[in-house]
Amino acid sequence: MNWDVPIGQLLAVFLGSARAGAWLMLCPPFSSRLIPAQVKVLLSVGIALPMAPYLSSAVPVIETSAIIAATALQIFVGAALGFITYLFFAAVQAAGDLLDVFGGFTLASAYDPLSQNQSSVFGRYYNLVATTLLFASNGHELIMRGFMESYKTLPLDASFSMATFNRLLTEGVGEMFVSALQIAGPLIAVLFLTDVAFGLLNRVAPALNAFQLGFPAKIFLVLTLSGTAIAILPKALDGLVEKAVNAVLHLSGGG
Repeated sequence: MNWDVPIGQLLAVFLGSARAGAWLMLCPPFSSRLIPAQVKVLLSVGIALPMAPYLSSAVPVIETSAIIAATALQIFVGAALGFITYLFFAAVQAAGDLLDVFGGFTLASAYDPLSQNQSSVFGRYYNLVATTLLFASNGHELIMRGFMESYKTLPLDASFSMATFNRLLTEGVGEMFVSALQIAGPLIAVLFLTDVAFGLLNRVAPALNAFQLGFPAKIFLVLTLSGTAIAILPKALDGLVEKAVNAVLHLSGGG
């Protein structure tokens, strides 16, 4: 049996898969190491196949140098879109890290085999809860839909605006820190007031050694009030998903 496959469409799917593969390597929750590399490769092809009609009209000249340059460009575009999305979701991890710093859990950090780095207790906990909420609310579909729109707004032969990328990168870093403070802010305020209270108690009764009691007291407060702090996470996550999708659309020229 002979298969007659147009070279132009095959090249369009290949370049689209290169962009999707680079995006999947950085964009949460698809960047998780729980997803095997083989699955990510098949998923990248599955993302590019439906978009082949939009990509076929922008296929570069079929030459070795042109194909290599186009592949490198698509990998860079996919990585840029994925990194912009990752910046917004890093706010959840940063919020958990702030709670570990203020609550005294930094000494309990351990090696995380999924991210291959040192992970704090509440940082990892917030990350897992956010990923669960993302899939439960179908937020991952919205993120993928926003990325697939980039094939329409940013064809294979379109130029990539580095000025827009730099501006969104700067804004994304700022939004990450602001969102992290909004998520962890109430509990951090409680911990700060606890430190103030123990400081005043230490001034009134130095013999009690109040700061020695402060560490277990703050750990107790974090464990008891963390459920209340988690209640803020769904609304914050919805806002982060919306900002991430809008940033991707704006970077690709669709917003």
